Amino acid sequence: MSTHTENQQDKTRNKLLKKLITSVMKKGFQHLRMDDIAKHMDVSRATMYKHFSSKEEVMEGVVRVFVDYIETLEELPPENDEASFGTWFQQLFGQTVSLVGTITDVFLKDLQAAYPELYDRLKVALTKRERQALEFYREGKNKGIFNPINEHFILLQDDLLLREIINAKYLLFNQISIRQVLRDYYQFKKIQLFKAEKLSKIDDSQIEPIIEHLVEKFQRTL
Repeated sequence: MSTHTENQQDKTRNKLLKKLITSVMKKGFQHLRMDDIAKHMDVSRATMYKHFSSKEEVMEGVVRVFVDYIETLEELPPENDEASFGTWFQQLFGQTVSLVGTITDVFLKDLQAAYPELYDRLKVALTKRERQALEFYREGKNKGIFNPINEHFILLQDDLLLREIINAKYLLFNQISIRQVLRDYYQFKKIQLFKAEKLSKIDDSQIEPIIEHLVEKFQRTL
């Protein structure tokens, strides 16, 4: 099989998996049969079986989508200049919002119960990413770019506060758009993290495409 054909098959598989992810994250997957999975993928059962031979293979694919995405977060550039901290902060922000807004406790619970090896694979990737983020926050503090705040609290804030404010019920109750919430949270994080004299180093125009991509993604699922 040629590399081109393999790449096309991978793209098709990923496209099918991404159609399934929204439902799996909301309701878990333990109750799903292969017929249900095909319906969520919007293809026939026969077409689905061309790409996935079992439910475990489907879930392995879902986990791979997330692990591959997590690993797109680049290492902090070795030069570590002040501008690079602003750029990396924006990349981290975008990925954090995407992961917090997608991966649910319902899915993780089902994955741990049904396929513990896949659960461990995803947790390893998430743990590595958390270490990257903590190292980034510590490096910024050491260089006098970030305020001297507890980096573990920053991660906890993302997990709890961010998860709450991008919830559809919160948006509806407060009559606020997901776009405005993300812009407000970005400004909140930026001012909280960077020392006042360093804020001018951040190019806010670079965050807008990231936010627009997130808005488009959330509008498909809200």
